[in-house]
Amino acid sequence: MPRSSACVLLTLTLGAFGCARPADPPPAPRNPLAMAVAWKQAAAEYDALYYQGFNVARMHLDRALRDGRRPVVISDLDDTVLDTRDYWREVLSADEPFFSDALWDAWVATNQVRASPGALEFLNFCHEAGVEVFYVTNRDQGPQTMELALGNLKAAGLPFADAEHLTVLTDSSDKEPRQRALAQSHDVLLYLGDNLNDFSRSYYVTDVENRRARLATDRSDFGRRFILFPNPTDGHWIRAIFGDSEPLPTPENIDRLNQINRQSGIGNR
Repeated sequence: MPRSSACVLLTLTLGAFGCARPADPPPAPRNPLAMAVAWKQAAAEYDALYYQGFNVARMHLDRALRDGRRPVVISDLDDTVLDTRDYWREVLSADEPFFSDALWDAWVATNQVRASPGALEFLNFCHEAGVEVFYVTNRDQGPQTMELALGNLKAAGLPFADAEHLTVLTDSSDKEPRQRALAQSHDVLLYLGDNLNDFSRSYYVTDVENRRARLATDRSDFGRRFILFPNPTDGHWIRAIFGDSEPLPTPENIDRLNQINRQSGIGNR
């Protein structure tokens, strides 16, 4: 039998017994952050939600001032009044699937930060109207943490960029003690944030449905006392999934993210 005929016969025989050559390995999964970061970068809706939030805040502030109140505003920093989109572009460039502390610390130090859409106009209005804004954030870049945070505020051109109006928590994400202290000495009208934990520590749980259930207690406060801004890339909603706000990029964690997307019933209300 000619050699070529033998090869054909062998191939047909192996195929008949299910011994075809192994399939190519599946392609590596794409970065799960890609769509969320693309939405931040390209969607006009993302900017619109910021304008909407600050418009609602301005509306409440106008009413309070007409009523003779002299209120104050408490605000988070990152993804609330400071725009972090440039940082997330660097995360994608490094092909990191989750928040990266090392990249964040390096980016914060560059001081290439901007105000979120509508933030500068709202905060300048507060300043001109004599309404103080107190920033409460949690960051940790070592001994330079406070200096870097103040530098970011100043670089973005935001008012109240001083130690009197900025509280930086380096060893905790619990903002309630500082918020309560401010509420005892000031008439707090509004809280601004991108994370439910910016408004109440009760959301600092490691269960998706438990966190959502706790929302029922505060639902009437959103758009009134609590002004929430969009953030699909990081926050304590991630802790509710992984048990950690900054999970490691392990195959197990990537699989857990895929499991969440495959589950039925979540959010069906």
